[in-house]
Amino acid sequence: MVFRLSLLIRAFCDPRPSNRKISGRHSEAGFTLVELLVVMVILVLLASLVAPRVIGYLGSSRTKSAKIQIESFGTSLELFKLDTGRYPTDREGLQALVEKPGNIKNWNGPYLNKDKVPEDPWGNKFGYTYPGKRGDFDIFSLGADNQEGGEDEDQDVASWQ
Repeated sequence: MVFRLSLLIRAFCDPRPSNRKISGRHSEAGFTLVELLVVMVILVLLASLVAPRVIGYLGSSRTKSAKIQIESFGTSLELFKLDTGRYPTDREGLQALVEKPGNIKNWNGPYLNKDKVPEDPWGNKFGYTYPGKRGDFDIFSLGADNQEGGEDEDQDVASWQ
């Protein structure tokens, strides 16, 4: 009698899953629909909190990358001037850093490590003016919207900033 009682207690209180029948159905280990929905809601909430920060970091990193590229162009333009005695004209533009323009003397380029002038981080061309309004030359990117002005990722990035 005691042996049978211990078997019954073990059968109904054993935390390990089994294939015992409960009211005509087999009980199986697994998650209920409610548990799955709760987990999904938690994941969506976490994603909604994290996504704006990640997108913000991406935008600021593109702006920083544009600033670094502009500084690199500035250094290359100074080397161009040391060799040729002048900066490239508006017409020659930044292309003069990778291709010898016309009949220019003492050009020792290319002054960039690329076959062509790189685009800004948003896929647009950098602007270049000589003589510059705010320095010897002006180099700028119009940001993600490719229009003057703007904030955040749309802000302009320039050599005089």
